Amino acid sequence: MNEASLRPDAFSDPARMVLNTMRHPVVLIGADDVIVYANADAEDFFRLSAPILTRHELAAFVPFGSPLLTLVEQVRKRRTAVNEYRVDISSPRLGLEKIVDIHAAPVAEAPGAVVVMLQERSMADKIDRQMTHRGAARSVTGLAAMLAHEIKNPLSGIRGAAQLLESVVSDEDRALTRLITDETDRIVSLVDRMEIFSDERPIERAPVNIHVVLDRVKAIAKNGFAGDIKFVDDYDPSLPLVFGNRDQLVQIFLNLVKNAAEAIGNDRNGEITLSTAFRPGIRLSVPGTQDRVSLPLEFCVRDTGRGVPEDILPIIFDPFITTKQNGSGLGLALVAKIVGEHGGVIECESSTRGTLFRILLPAWKNAGNLPETGAFEGEGG
Repeated sequence: MNEASLRPDAFSDPARMVLNTMRHPVVLIGADDVIVYANADAEDFFRLSAPILTRHELAAFVPFGSPLLTLVEQVRKRRTAVNEYRVDISSPRLGLEKIVDIHAAPVAEAPGAVVVMLQERSMADKIDRQMTHRGAARSVTGLAAMLAHEIKNPLSGIRGAAQLLESVVSDEDRALTRLITDETDRIVSLVDRMEIFSDERPIERAPVNIHVVLDRVKAIAKNGFAGDIKFVDDYDPSLPLVFGNRDQLVQIFLNLVKNAAEAIGNDRNGEITLSTAFRPGIRLSVPGTQDRVSLPLEFCVRDTGRGVPEDILPIIFDPFITTKQNGSGLGLALVAKIVGEHGGVIECESSTRGTLFRILLPAWKNAGNLPETGAFEGEGG
């Protein structure tokens, strides 16, 4: 395919069928910025028929200076795919509150041509998830401070009394005193876990090799709770160092891998995949500003377990939300808090075939300059 062959009728019937069954608007833009092809969802999105769309430039249908136009130029300049999340392309034509994820990629056979897919965000997705996670963490902070004072002190007295009784009661009653002691210890442990949320000190960060972190997590898991589960590594060996706290990163991935192992259970064919990738095009809006920060490092933990129930998925990072019979519901809330403090985001995708946790984090900027590609060597941090 070359530029001359990029015509509205350039696609075969099967290709058109595939593109029209996609539930997202897809347009193909030529090197001259004229729309060459638009699928059925693109017609609905732009509220115009494909014959009209394919007679005009993309700029005719989006606001002046739209980030979508800038993104297309970036794809042409870099000659690589670029993703950008939560982009506002609202206009009188398109409607208000048009927030989309944009996925744009060059067409190798046609220099200058770019294919663009738009994914509309729901109202819930328009609210920044990370702010939600931090707000939830703050609510746990206040609760933990109250519990530490109002509950831990009385529990200490109850535990002490139970220990004194244990030495004077019969063997039959001694089981009850031990039950009291064990349950008070369990409640104190829960409050201690909640108190972690009240630590608002800035984290100490340094350049960290994420593969060293993941290998450590995998070693802990294999020698403990995931001894019979197969691990699959899908690492990008040229990945830049992440700017983070190594111990807290270990805690993040240890929690996620433990959840993955519990989701797999006794399935002998279960697998946990740890993957890393460099995504130079991924950027995210900073709430309250016009800034967009780059989060090029993508780390994923995927399992082949039973998946997360649909009603739980939207609130899975909220405190006290759990699918486990005896779970506290604080593990993923803590993970989201730590990821947020690192300037990143975490998302969860799940189906009956398994669950994927995706973390996007900033890279370490060496002397203020982060190369587009290439690796930083050494463990760091």
